[in-house]
Amino acid sequence: MNSRIPFKALSCIIGGLTAFAAFSQDAPKQELKQQPASAEPRVTITPRSKTSPAAPEPNESDRRSSIRVDSTLVLIPVSVTDPMNRFVTGLEKEHFKIFEDKVEQEVRQFSSEDAPLSVGVVFDTSGSMGNKLTKSRQAVAQFFKTANPEDEFFLVQFNDRPELAVPFTKNVEEIQNRLTFTQSKGRTALLDGIYMAMNQMKKAHNPRKALLVISDGGDNSSRYTESEVKNAVREADVQIYAIGIFEPLGSRSRTAEEMAGPGLLQEVSEQTGGRHFPLENLNELPDVAAKIGIELRNQYVLGYTPKNAERDGKYRRVSVKLNQPRGLPPLKAFFRLGYYAPTH
Repeated sequence: MNSRIPFKALSCIIGGLTAFAAFSQDAPKQELKQQPASAEPRVTITPRSKTSPAAPEPNESDRRSSIRVDSTLVLIPVSVTDPMNRFVTGLEKEHFKIFEDKVEQEVRQFSSEDAPLSVGVVFDTSGSMGNKLTKSRQAVAQFFKTANPEDEFFLVQFNDRPELAVPFTKNVEEIQNRLTFTQSKGRTALLDGIYMAMNQMKKAHNPRKALLVISDGGDNSSRYTESEVKNAVREADVQIYAIGIFEPLGSRSRTAEEMAGPGLLQEVSEQTGGRHFPLENLNELPDVAAKIGIELRNQYVLGYTPKNAERDGKYRRVSVKLNQPRGLPPLKAFFRLGYYAPTH
């Protein structure tokens, strides 16, 4: 038997071996793609496709960050009353003129809607409030009756020092429950209480902000000075309404602090466009608090872009004048007296 392989057959064998070697090199790739579902999974990394930077659709936060605002809109809440101290509603934009540093401005926005409020209750619990606490609690309860579901509130109590008793909440019962167990003791850190409330107001969620201060005045325990608090009040966009509970003038203590109490509350309140209500009769407390709540619901808001576009951080004085409507008695406007210009 001839054991020699013919040349033609040998060529076929060599060609077959070459094809097999090529197949063996490609086999892992074929095996990776066609492995059965039951096989152990392998980790693969798919290269990220390259796209043009302008191709992705920007999300909402990108859109917001790309908007640059170069103008300042100043909002001034205004309350209007008649000679009987009743609130006047139904006025229109043309009934108002607004001035900044004696230069008339164009009213670009006008609103008389009941917008949501962020309100801080600043409550005096010092020793001198002992027999006034019950009516003061009733006053807060009456004030809350004018609240809307979108409103939010917090409570700062103060005697020797201020305390954030209840942070921002929409649950007014939480504040009322806390006041139920309040006891009077210690001295009066009124200025510190207002200062703490102004800082807390930085966390407010609503554009309209106000403080309701209930105290018998006579600061004698604050670390912050009167000038520091007044500067903080001028810088903040917060209206302050104060109810001062004072003894009749003849029986008032003659300490310097108590003599200065009514003037301090009045000056701080009027600076912000709010008001001060001095009381000698405790029975009037709940009605006055309800009146403040109603006033906050019946304000006009005037918005303007200042003609003075300098961002110099200086204080700008604001005044509002009324175009007296026909058929109405002389009206009076209460408004914020100024603001600090932005610095950048």
